[in-house]
Formats: sequence, structure tokens, C-alpha cells
Amino acid sequence: MKTFLPLILLAAGVAMSQTPARGPQGGGGRANAPGTGPEIQYDADPYPLKLPEGMNFGEAVGVAVNSKGHVFVFHRGGHTQLFEFDQNGKFIREIGKDLYGFTFAHAVRIDKDDNIWCVDEGSNMVIKFNPEGRVVMVFGRKAEAVEAPAPTAPGVIPPARANTFNRPTDIAWDAAGNSYVSDGYNNSRVAKFDKDGNWVKAWGTRGTEPGQFHTPHTIVTDPSGKVYVGDRENNRIQIFNGDGEFLKQWTNVGAPWAMCITNGPKPVIYSSDSIPGRIYKLDLDGKILGVFGKAGKAPGQFGWVHEMACPTENTLWVGEIQNWRVQKLTLHPAK
Repeated sequence: MKTFLPLILLAAGVAMSQTPARGPQGGGGRANAPGTGPEIQYDADPYPLKLPEGMNFGEAVGVAVNSKGHVFVFHRGGHTQLFEFDQNGKFIREIGKDLYGFTFAHAVRIDKDDNIWCVDEGSNMVIKFNPEGRVVMVFGRKAEAVEAPAPTAPGVIPPARANTFNRPTDIAWDAAGNSYVSDGYNNSRVAKFDKDGNWVKAWGTRGTEPGQFHTPHTIVTDPSGKVYVGDRENNRIQIFNGDGEFLKQWTNVGAPWAMCITNGPKPVIYSSDSIPGRIYKLDLDGKILGVFGKAGKAPGQFGWVHEMACPTENTLWVGEIQNWRVQKLTLHPAK
């Protein structure tokens, strides 16, 4: 493993604005300049997971860790696959082999009961597995192969409907077991389901105003029930209560491709601005506690971080699109 010193100048940064982000699209528009913070040193293990002989990852778009320390990787290979590894990186099994709802992987998350949730952008489905790997709940529905899509004019997105998705991206839960799905590339909204999988409501439309979205790409919740939505193309994180009421936004972390939140009495959020390869550490007030990383292919550099898991404050797992790998990072923040 190697130790890295990100090239970020020391400074303090907080930006909570009621003014919507505006500027060029593409997950890299810089209408709001990213903030800076203390540089965080870190060790990177670029290959902590041991695949069976002859197997490789494709685009490692999803990574999650359960209470046992097992690591789950949702990747785009020759077809979408979900793998489980033990706490030492040893391959255990493939889950959902040849599953009907596995079309184009986007994210995997683990809930407090170690259930495994996969968000598939291609099938427009969210699939819940129990810890044994059995499907126990599904949201959304894959289009039937025998039915052609309804014709629409070029550039026109069909209206959003209840209980359906249009390229969903991520999922999070509150203490009551409600699910929040970021839905996503086309519907530009957050969908809420209760603990039994019943549709509750949705909020958001395409736009730049507070409460609107342009590619809500990542989502987390805190212990108080606040919902943090990474509004990627608008270069901001928007914060809501569980009913979808807009509370505030942070515009100091570039384009949030991936977020994770730690457990414990003082949670922190990590957010990846993935094109320049920066990862930000924030408290729940939006203050930048540290920054690290840069784009590249070498160990410890990042090629479009697409999902992160943070089982502890100083341990991160990052799945990368461009580098076809999952790295394990050990952070060494200044005391």
C-alpha cells in the first residue's frame, strides 16, 4: 500500500446557499467553485478483493459493506453481476446469478438488517435480497420484451408515474424503515416507500430551483431522518426532511457522484466529485473537514468513483468506473 498526500491547500470551507447552482451540465459544471479543506493523508490498497482465477471486474459501479465486514460489489461485466467477499477479501459467492432484473448495474446498499439492495438503472428496478441472497422485495418493473416502448418525440421524457422508475440511481432508509430512491437520470425526483414497500410519495422535477433536480445520483439519510440528495448536474447536495420539504443546500463539493455516511454518534458524510477525483469529508452542517484524491489510474488515484462505502470514519471502499476496480482506503486525518 502507498500513502498519498492530496494536492489541496489548507483552508476552511462551508457553503450552504439558498441560491440554486447554475452552469454547464455534464457532472462537471463549475458554477459553484468547490471548497477546500485540510488535506487528508491516506493509504490505498488497489486490489483488496480476490476474485476467482480467470475472473475480472468490469465497471465497479457499486460497493457496500455489511455488519460482518463483508464487501458486496455490483459491477458491469459481460453482464450485470453481484459478488460477495468476506472481511479478508476472499470471494464467497455470486448473488442473483442471471436474475431477470439485472440489466445495467448502478448501486448496491446494505440496510441495518444486512439486507442487500441493488439499484438497476437498465431494468428500472430496485431489488431487495435477504442476507441469504433470496429476493424478498422489488420496486419498479422491467419493461416487457414483447412490448415496444411507447413512442415519444426526440428529447421528450415520458411523465413520471407512481411505482415506476426511469433510470434510478440509489437508495437510502430512515429509522422507520422508509426507503428513499433517487430516480434518477430522467424522472429527476426522489421516490419514498414505506417499510412494507408501499408507495408513499415523490418529490422533485427537472430544474435548478431548490427542490428540483438534474440527475439526483446519490442519496443518504442521517439519524435524525434528514435526506441528503447528491444533485450531480446542478453541483450541489440538497437536504430535505422525510416528507420532502427543502431545508438547505451545500454548493461546496463540486458534482456529487457518490456519497456515504458513517454510523455512530457523530456521523460524517463523504462525497466524491468524481471527474477531478476529489473526495470531501463533511460534517452534518456542511463544513468541509478534509479533502483528498485526484484523478488517475495509479493506485490511490481515482477513475470516476461511482459509489463509496464508509464502514468507519477512516475506512472507505470506492468503486470506480474507468479503472474497473474497488480500492480500500485507510485515512489518516490530522489530529
